[in-house]
Amino acid sequence: MKKYVLMISLLFFVCSLFTITVVAEENNQSPKEETFDLAPDAKSGILIERDTGKILFEKQAHEKLPPASMTKVMTLLLIMEELEKGSLKKDEMIRISENAASMGGSQIFLEAGEEMKVEDLLKGIAVASANDASVALAERIAGSEEGFVKKMNDKAKELGLKNTQFQNASGLPADNHFSTAYDMAMMAKELLSYESITNYTSIYEDYLRKGTEDEFWLVNTNKLVRFYPGVDGLKTGFTNEAKYCLTATAKKGDMRVVAVVMGVETPKERNATVSNMLDYAFNTYETKKLFDKDQPITELNLLKAEKRHVDVVASQSISTVFKKGEAIDKLTTSVKLNTIELPLKRGDEVGILQVKNGDQLISETPLVIKEDLDKASVFALFKRSIQKLSKND
Repeated sequence: MKKYVLMISLLFFVCSLFTITVVAEENNQSPKEETFDLAPDAKSGILIERDTGKILFEKQAHEKLPPASMTKVMTLLLIMEELEKGSLKKDEMIRISENAASMGGSQIFLEAGEEMKVEDLLKGIAVASANDASVALAERIAGSEEGFVKKMNDKAKELGLKNTQFQNASGLPADNHFSTAYDMAMMAKELLSYESITNYTSIYEDYLRKGTEDEFWLVNTNKLVRFYPGVDGLKTGFTNEAKYCLTATAKKGDMRVVAVVMGVETPKERNATVSNMLDYAFNTYETKKLFDKDQPITELNLLKAEKRHVDVVASQSISTVFKKGEAIDKLTTSVKLNTIELPLKRGDEVGILQVKNGDQLISETPLVIKEDLDKASVFALFKRSIQKLSKND
């Protein structure tokens, strides 16, 4: 009997040691970073720093939801691409089709056969979330709204967005039309690389057809443009299914952030939630600007190009983001150039610029050229060969 009591006692002692060891291991674990919900009223949300794409907060950020008129972030992105390429001009007059004029929801009441400048249509989309203006420019760019939607979905794939699918250019309710807070933030990040877009999305009120009997008063659907310092875009959204949504951007000093919320019950809660997210970003983080958009980073020296020396520039502004008080004394940058094949077009990517803090990769930004680059003619190559021989002599 004593033998069994002794065995039980030993077993209890061993189990006690095991329990103590486990508790000690748990107590030695690194404390988990405090979790908090900056968007309690939203189904999903995300907060990023624009230049680096660093996520500062997220909540169900990959949940597929209807984006409503936030769809127009992609529509605006494709419009800005065409303007950048020069295939679309701001002063070009667009004739409005019956299809575009028939769009319901938010609109600037375009009439079939009416003509309006591209810039005014762009303003109608950016300020008033105009569905009719969205379709009018979609038809101009791709020939039809269907063709434009294909471009939208192709662009989403190009950006690596796996949880987005568009069925129209406006965001009007449609089956299998969805996105996520994360995907919307990435679209906004890309759109903001065209820095002039905020010249339109920051307008609080303006007029179209000013001085005519059809004068139309534009008022921004994003009230934070007026009531939150630094907010200068981007796009609101609402349908009965999507509820109230907003992709907002704000800039303070050199720091620009993007906040997205989806599925909020009221516009007041939506604006309060985004304001709370922006407050957190600017109170907690800061950025260090490294390069401006279009700033020369290096140059190409190409023997077989028509122009031998061409600047390689940053495709967008480049920064690093860190918590206030955090040391960033180990920042380094490096350039990796692609194998160059001529000819090249203005805006073609020719390499990347990497930013590291110590061994940690912080960001990679495409580097581009700002002019067309053709192959050198046979005569130019011959002339360079002679010049090279002369120098060697």
